[in-house]
Amino acid sequence: MTRDEIISVLGPVDEAVIADVALTGASMEELREAFAWIGADEALINEGRAMPGARVARLIEILDPPEDEPEAPGAME
Repeated sequence: MTRDEIISVLGPVDEAVIADVALTGASMEELREAFAWIGADEALINEGRAMPGARVARLIEILDPPEDEPEAPGAME
């Protein structure tokens, strides 16, 4: 995918995100699917859609990283 193609799906995003997405080797269809999962995962599951494949899952990780887990009590800062 080109930079312009990625932006056409995601809108304005950081250059590092564009590079990470491009490095996955994903297709436009896979990028659109990942973007759909981020916005409506519960609705897609309710529709009976299969869980995302590995490449789509990787795109989801790039586009919607998990929040940092809270530190354990007593952890050093």
